[in-house]
Amino acid sequence: MPNIIKHNTGQSRFETTVEGHLCVADYQLADGIMTMTHTLVPRPIEGRGIAGELVAAALEYAKMNDLKVDPHCSYVRDYMHRHPETQSLHV
Repeated sequence: MPNIIKHNTGQSRFETTVEGHLCVADYQLADGIMTMTHTLVPRPIEGRGIAGELVAAALEYAKMNDLKVDPHCSYVRDYMHRHPETQSLHV
């Protein structure tokens, strides 16, 4: 069952809570570019695809809002490399 991903615009991040652990994909937004800065999934719940769900939600948001994505976060960079359909979002 997929996790419920929330877009927390006040904190500039996509987030979900799994087993009491907050998981986030942080970004900065300026001039039509979503700079993905950090992805965090706490160690006890790593390896479940949670980071991928967060990044997918962020990239879908970017796509729906005609934003370009600058993947400063290495996880986001790797995710976009593994998912060629996201390359049109890359700055």
